[in-house]
Amino acid sequence: MKTKSLILFVVVILALLMSACGATVNPQAVRTLSVSGSGQANLAPDIAYIYVGVHTENKTAAEGVVENNTQTQTVIQAIKDFGIDEKDIRTINFSIYPQDKFDPQTGTPTGDKTYVVDNTVYVTVRDLNKLGDLLDTVVTAGANTVNSVQFDVANKADALKQARADAVKDAEAQAKSLAEAAGLSLGEIQSISFVDNQPIMLDGKGGGGAMAAEAAAIPIQPGQLTFTVNVNISYALK
Repeated sequence: MKTKSLILFVVVILALLMSACGATVNPQAVRTLSVSGSGQANLAPDIAYIYVGVHTENKTAAEGVVENNTQTQTVIQAIKDFGIDEKDIRTINFSIYPQDKFDPQTGTPTGDKTYVVDNTVYVTVRDLNKLGDLLDTVVTAGANTVNSVQFDVANKADALKQARADAVKDAEAQAKSLAEAAGLSLGEIQSISFVDNQPIMLDGKGGGGAMAAEAAAIPIQPGQLTFTVNVNISYALK
């Protein structure tokens, strides 16, 4: 009986200790308010990136490579002769693949194949006044694909820095207004994150030489780029 009483006493003591630990009051959780803010930078573009290429189709892969290489070399040389620095010309795609031929009446495969060869170069244009002429030049030289024209600003770091500051001010103003409406005030920032949204002015996906020539004949208007910065901030509430 004494042994059982001792065991029961120990169990009771342990239960009291665990109850006391569980009764400890946790610190009050921090109340927070999360808001979003935005800032913008409107800038005139001063640089462009274009994707131009050569697309060929032949009966054999070997014939396709020879024709495509010859035509692509002519296009690249024309770009260099135009005045584009070699460091601003970069090959980004070279591919060869077979393509089945289909009967135009039935739509069924004929059993014949053509071999498609694509070679695409990425060109940085630092004088936008010459962009239209460059497009015309590459098409005349043999480029038959123009996949896109993208505008950008070479040095936009200061403008984006100001846009981020404006976004933080916008978020803070909203947070203060909401806190005051609830009869509270803002404490320290608990977390902050941001995203810079980079605009792309023109994206002309594209096909063959006829389409590329038509695009080159159209005057290029860079317009204005709007860079938007979005921030998300969480404040403590007092």
